[in-house]
Amino acid sequence: MVDIGIIGLAKSGRTTVFNALTKGKADTEGLASHTRIAKVPEPRLKMLADMLHPKRVVPAEVTYHDIGASAKGLVKEKGISGQFLTQLSNVDALINVVRAFTDESIPHIEGSVDVERDIATIDLELAFSDLALLERRLQRIEISLKGAKQLERQGLLREQEMLMKVKADLEKDMPTRELKLTTGEARVMANYQFLSAKPLLIVVNIGEDQLPQAVSLEAELNSHYSRPKCRIITLCGKLEIELAQLDNSAAEGFRAEFGIKESGLDRTIKLSYELLGLISFFTIASGEVKAWSIQNGTNALQAAGKIHSDMERGFIRAEVISYDDLVKCSSLAEARKRGLLRLEGKDYIVQDGEVITFLFNV
Repeated sequence: MVDIGIIGLAKSGRTTVFNALTKGKADTEGLASHTRIAKVPEPRLKMLADMLHPKRVVPAEVTYHDIGASAKGLVKEKGISGQFLTQLSNVDALINVVRAFTDESIPHIEGSVDVERDIATIDLELAFSDLALLERRLQRIEISLKGAKQLERQGLLREQEMLMKVKADLEKDMPTRELKLTTGEARVMANYQFLSAKPLLIVVNIGEDQLPQAVSLEAELNSHYSRPKCRIITLCGKLEIELAQLDNSAAEGFRAEFGIKESGLDRTIKLSYELLGLISFFTIASGEVKAWSIQNGTNALQAAGKIHSDMERGFIRAEVISYDDLVKCSSLAEARKRGLLRLEGKDYIVQDGEVITFLFNV
């Protein structure tokens, strides 16, 4: 399952966006943290269900964590306090909700709305947290070096050198997600769970009066902030939460009136998947059609393990067909008759949208 943490300044609409994404009803006034699971929208899953008439349809899931405090002030003495740091360290990606709407009844904590200033504020908070973690680790390395044997000493010195480079980049306002690291360095870095290393989706929370300018605003902001692991979207949290309470056809009608092509949930999930490098594959077994999320580049053996460790341990082969080919055939039986079902081995790299049956023996 994918875990995404939602952060933002006070009065940014962070919990409103959380509610819109999860169809929840969390209190938007308090500072409590909230966690809720959302189903991943997947049109291909619906098409497979309509075609195969399974007893159950199981979409992939995302867990959203609304971090119950203003991101400004999370940092205490250059380090995010324990409770929030634990929550944030364990997520796969971050969503930063930044306010763009104006509402006199909800004054901005800085006295004015300024999207670029607020983005910079959050970036600074995350960098402070990482710097505090780095400094603590560097101090421990210094102590360990005093009594280290030669082999251990070499490893500590390599780690120290790498961390000093990371520290210098962070102090130049370069988040660790943008650093060019070797495979070995990336593996070591992953152990630290640096917050600025996590893929970041910036959700600019606009007002209904700003909807006509949403596309141009988004394009302008992305020209400044879009990076391999950082993207920006605009979303009207207030409208999305209202639409989330309606059935799909009614919600689509309202979106059409506002010129919105897809829901905030759909767009947020899609971009989160892109930032995390995730793809989907499908299984059809025991009267159930199910979607699974895996890292792009995952092989068939690892994909089998995603379903069950027994499948990975006793893997024989994978029976694979592309989604498009299956839809053209209308059934697995017809696809088999046409020779479109392929048998692949454990090293086969799974492609997005494939329908896979794993053959195994334990």
